[in-house]
Amino acid sequence: MSSHRHPERDSEKRRAENTEQQEQQDRGEQNSAPSDGGAVNPSVIEGPSVEKIVSDELEKLAAEKSDLKNTLIRLQADFDNYRKRTDRERHQERHRGAEIIVESLLPVLDGFDRAISSHRDAAHNEYREGFQLIRKQLLDALARHGLQKIETEGKRFDPHFHHAIERVETADHPDDTVLEELQAGYTFHGKVLRPAMVRVAANPAGHDAASNSASNREN
Repeated sequence: MSSHRHPERDSEKRRAENTEQQEQQDRGEQNSAPSDGGAVNPSVIEGPSVEKIVSDELEKLAAEKSDLKNTLIRLQADFDNYRKRTDRERHQERHRGAEIIVESLLPVLDGFDRAISSHRDAAHNEYREGFQLIRKQLLDALARHGLQKIETEGKRFDPHFHHAIERVETADHPDDTVLEELQAGYTFHGKVLRPAMVRVAANPAGHDAASNSASNREN
């Protein structure tokens, strides 16, 4: 039998083969392409870069650190001021407490002074010496805490430390010289607890000389 060829059927067959080869080639290229796990090329990322984000975060942390440091410095300064103030107030309270106690003992010293000066005869020498010893012990104990007796006799009258009860006219002593102590005065750490009560010399010659000197300065 003689075979008859059909040109149209052969043409369709070739097109089908070409299409199948193209599909196989496309599948092969897809399989051979390396897998990047869905990663995106950084060059196509829009927005700030990683370096910019890190730089901004570091600046933020540095600012927070500076604020915390300044806060700590202020708190430390406030605490130091508080501690100094409380120490000063505590010292002042102790000082004032000691001052009150010492001041309350001044009448006791006055009592010893009166007892010592009231009897001058020899029959009371032994008692007077005993009072003098006790008074000295008490005064020494108070002196260790800051009490000091104000000097009077022979000194020039000082209104800050002396209280003049009487002015005695005399030519034997310079004007404003303390002649006699009537009651002892005391200071406590430099502060006058009680001025000394004294008699003061009023020298007419000295007073006139002072008046003339003042008059000459005015002229």
